[in-house]
Amino acid sequence: MDALPDALYTPEQVRALDHAAIHDSGVPGRVLMHRAGRCAWLLLASRYPHARRILVLCGGGHNGGDGFVIARLAAEAGHRVDLCVLTDLQALEGDAGLAAQQACECLTPRAFTPELAAQADVIVDALLGTGLDRPVTGRFAEVIDAVNAAGQPVMAVDVPSGLSAATGKVLGTAVRAAVTPTFIGLKRGLFTGDAADYAGEVLFDDLGVPAGVYQGITPAAQRFPATALSRYLPVRPRGAHKGAFGHALVIGGDRGLGGAVRIAGEASARSGAGLVSVATRSEHVAPCLAARPELMVQGIDQPELIAPLLEKASVVAIGPGLGQDKAWGRRLFGAALAAGRPLVVDADALNWLAQSPVARPDWVLTPHPGEAARLLGCSTDAVEADRFAAVTALAERYGGVVVLKGAGTLVSDGQRCRVIEGGNPGMASGGMGDALTGVVLGLRAQGLSAWEAAAVGARVHAEAGDRAARDGERGLLAGDLVDQLRGVVNP
Repeated sequence: MDALPDALYTPEQVRALDHAAIHDSGVPGRVLMHRAGRCAWLLLASRYPHARRILVLCGGGHNGGDGFVIARLAAEAGHRVDLCVLTDLQALEGDAGLAAQQACECLTPRAFTPELAAQADVIVDALLGTGLDRPVTGRFAEVIDAVNAAGQPVMAVDVPSGLSAATGKVLGTAVRAAVTPTFIGLKRGLFTGDAADYAGEVLFDDLGVPAGVYQGITPAAQRFPATALSRYLPVRPRGAHKGAFGHALVIGGDRGLGGAVRIAGEASARSGAGLVSVATRSEHVAPCLAARPELMVQGIDQPELIAPLLEKASVVAIGPGLGQDKAWGRRLFGAALAAGRPLVVDADALNWLAQSPVARPDWVLTPHPGEAARLLGCSTDAVEADRFAAVTALAERYGGVVVLKGAGTLVSDGQRCRVIEGGNPGMASGGMGDALTGVVLGLRAQGLSAWEAAAVGARVHAEAGDRAARDGERGLLAGDLVDQLRGVVNP
């Protein structure tokens, strides 16, 4: 298998790549199908060397055709293969029909039963391909549920059946795969939303198509691997001083919420900001200074007192622990907007924004799906149904750069999109969003553009979370993540 490329495509774009390979570059479709099936078979044989009984589930179309190739190669290698076909064999045509005919010359298809799934050493899912755009029902749903209930390892061909290759959303039900080899172009739905729980390890092979096939088709999104961080976080000049790395200001921490600004402020400092100020309620000043004396913490009980701090700051974060007090939180939000500084907007500041929408070109918004839903005036389910559409709509409506948090965080300015891999379920705890706000703020203070600070910040945040989780995901705290930041921002 090849190294994972950064380019991610929609299913329609991958079909265009297939078409270009076949019709423009002269690679016959049956050759591509054989290459895909052989590649998947070799992966299965290497990943599960002791497997002797293999269940292959085939649907129609090219996905089923790949499955027929796998079944034939496994049988020719001497394995016991149970081939189950959930489509009309007689109706199969073209390359898939030829692959089915060749498989059936050495195998007799069997009717699927849950017992076959339970008895298999490994299961091959070639039921539904990348074109799925509606919920799985009927016999296909029954088979998928039985496969999941069997608990045996599954290799999904191209995409787990039932998972949208376009959005990463489970459509009714979906196969939970241990590994997913995918071909020609990486499908963007394999890297966000529900995919983390269904795709398993994603591997890639371009099937040897000519490089020219990819010209003229702009990827729908890009991965952002951790190895790319060094491009944005170079070694500092030896003569550097704190004034060269910006003055970041965090505003928030209403009564009872002082921890949020402390986390954001410390994350900003640990990400490399030269100076970090925190504006919060007076009662939070002493605890914040005791915990992190490097921060400059000021009590702001009257919103009009924020003006001198805003004047000194080069970049501002508003929202962590800001609360919903109109006389304090909303007025501070208004003051931050009026200051004309680059902004990072999170938490309750996003809720104030949803109530009084405005657009700006120079800010970074960092909503979770619930906040995104309020900003778009829709349900959280609607946001999660198509995270790519949601993040694009947010960027178009509010301007700047949007970081839509979640499994497979998305970063978009309305024209381009980054998918942030990494992160873990341990990060589903209080304060993690405040830490992300601080990281983005700190990077913005050091001179990164809004786009760079958002994408790099999200990747740094995910990597720090993964390092912190080495001792276990359950019980992971935002402070544990912050403790890892210095190592991540010095790649």
